[in-house]
Amino acid sequence: MVEERMGDCWSYTKDQFDNLEKHTQWGIEFVEKYTKFVKERSEIETNYAKQIRNLSKKYQPKKNSREEEESKYTFCRAFLMTLNELNDYAGQHEVIAENLTSQIIADLTRYLGELKSERKSHFHDGRKAQQHIESSWKQLESCKRRFERDCKEADRAQQYFEKMDADINVTKADVEKARQQAQMRHQMATDSKGDYSSYLQKFNQEQNEHYYTVIPNIFQKLQDMEERRIERIGVCMKTFADVDRQVLPIVGKCLDGMTKAAESIEPKTDSKQVVESYKSGFEPPGDVEFEDYGQAMKRTASDTSLSNSRDGKEKPAGKTKGKLWPFIKNKNKLSLKLGSGPEDFSHLPPEQRRKKLQGKLDELNKDIQKETDQRDALTKMKDVYVKNPQMGDPASVDPRLSEIGQNIEKLQFEVQKFEGWLAEVEERMPSKSDSHRRSGLYETQNNTTVSNNCAQDRERPLSSPDGSYTEEQNSETQVKANPAPAPGPAPNPTSSTPEFDDEFDDEETLPTIGTCKALYPFEGHNEGTISVAEGELLYVIEEDKGDGWTRVRRNEDEEGYVPTSYVEVFLETNAKGAMTYI
Repeated sequence: MVEERMGDCWSYTKDQFDNLEKHTQWGIEFVEKYTKFVKERSEIETNYAKQIRNLSKKYQPKKNSREEEESKYTFCRAFLMTLNELNDYAGQHEVIAENLTSQIIADLTRYLGELKSERKSHFHDGRKAQQHIESSWKQLESCKRRFERDCKEADRAQQYFEKMDADINVTKADVEKARQQAQMRHQMATDSKGDYSSYLQKFNQEQNEHYYTVIPNIFQKLQDMEERRIERIGVCMKTFADVDRQVLPIVGKCLDGMTKAAESIEPKTDSKQVVESYKSGFEPPGDVEFEDYGQAMKRTASDTSLSNSRDGKEKPAGKTKGKLWPFIKNKNKLSLKLGSGPEDFSHLPPEQRRKKLQGKLDELNKDIQKETDQRDALTKMKDVYVKNPQMGDPASVDPRLSEIGQNIEKLQFEVQKFEGWLAEVEERMPSKSDSHRRSGLYETQNNTTVSNNCAQDRERPLSSPDGSYTEEQNSETQVKANPAPAPGPAPNPTSSTPEFDDEFDDEETLPTIGTCKALYPFEGHNEGTISVAEGELLYVIEEDKGDGWTRVRRNEDEEGYVPTSYVEVFLETNAKGAMTYI
């Protein structure tokens, strides 16, 4: 019974160790799984931050004139602020990834190594204690069996002695020998009994210590280890949430910045910017007057109009077309294209030209100031060299001072040139008082007078073929225009190609004012131009207005503009030039 009970205890203890070993191994695997989870979350945060940064970088304004032009609008600046805040927002996700790595992943990785080592040590101690108690039990069983064997041998020896002593036929020597054998067996049984008793007492003490001290201590250590593992998992889960919570204030500031950027958008300010950017400065046209067809109306020829003396034909006033310039469909869309054209910006409307000239003057003045500061600094350096020759040669500064002086002279010449153009534009720009006064004049004059003045006003040239604003009249006509020695490329279609609109379809055929001979071939791909072959003879119907283009006609249906430098012009002596009606 005792043996069965001891076997059950050992089997139960062994089963408990197996169960604990499985449970603690599952706990370690759970820590590894949680560590992997945090690591993948960190990778997600890193990739998300990278994608957000790339997105912000992708939509950052490029270093070109168009982006600089857009930066003056509030909604563009708000979008740029949003991109910057989004970049900071991505940085906070990088902080989350870094904190997850340093505060959780690295800590759990280190703790996993310690946990595995501690678990191994505890189970090694448990197995060692189990093996010791089993070995002690086996020794106790060995002492018990020896004591049992010696007792049986002593009983048999005693029975043999009694049998020999009762037998009268046995010699006295044999009886004495049997008695001594019996006494020896009894002594051996007594010694085995003592050994068994002593070892039994020792085993009971060891067993008591094993089941009440050693094993409970090992189980307690395993329990403490498991509790520390669970506690560490809880701390890491709390840290997992705190890492996000720590960046929330800065994330909130980023979102507040985006909101503030959106609230800074001012539609009225942006619309005013558009008005300032594209305001032309042209004077609005006057009222269109009634033209009476009931009586013969003859157009009053102005100083700049053209009369064909050969056929005596006059252009009826009723066929003159007024040009409503704000609503014209500009097919080439060239005249208002900022950033291109001649140096004096004559291809731009007056208001835009004034702004461009003023901006150029500001740049030149800044350059002059910069050069002046450099000259002053070099002059002081030269004075120092003169007073202290050991610091440097004063003559070494002279070439640079001479160069700076030349640069300043060039810049001052440029300033004078642009100031002249600016003064010319400001003189030509109409004022509001003039517009009101002209409007009142139309209302007070009688119909006949107004009709005549209106017809003359429409015949007065206000714009050249390239769309630039001008009030100048043509100078005296030359008999023969000297052609350029060799033409360069045709005028740049983006800056100086004339604006041709649907007006030509409605006008009457203009009279010829001379002839011309094509010196070079011209393709005439742009709308409003005409292709010519080298040596071809054409009629001139409108001379060059200073924009580099001459209007010619091949037959009644074919007419257009060609570069003046490509043709040799022969004007009639009595012709003053064709008119451009607007």
